[in-house]
Formats: sequence, structure tokens, C-alpha cells
Amino acid sequence: MKKHTIILALFLLTGTLSYGQPDEGNPGSSPAPFGFVELLVAAGAALGGKKIYDAKKKSEN
Repeated sequence: MKKHTIILALFLLTGTLSYGQPDEGNPGSSPAPFGFVELLVAAGAALGGKKIYDAKKKSEN
């Protein structure tokens, strides 16, 4: 379980660090909106976390 936690933390850190907006750009440009794909990724991560939690809980019984 510890290995999964470390891998998940690295994955989330890498994703947040690589999703930066450039410093120099058009003066009137706005940052990218939070789109539907990001919501699907978050839902998939939540579902995967729940499945891991349930499997761990089941194996303890």
C-alpha cells in the first residue's frame, strides 16, 4: 500500500507542476478553463482510490 501511495503522490505532483501557464503571453489572454476532460480524470482517480480502499478493507476481514 505504501508503494501505491508514493506512486500516486509522484503522479499528482508531476501533473500539477507541468500544468503551468506561461509567464509571457498576450496581455488580454485568460488562463485555460477547467474542462470536461479534467473532471473525467478526477472522477477516475476517485473511483480508483475507492476500489483500492475497498480491496484493502476486504482483505483485512
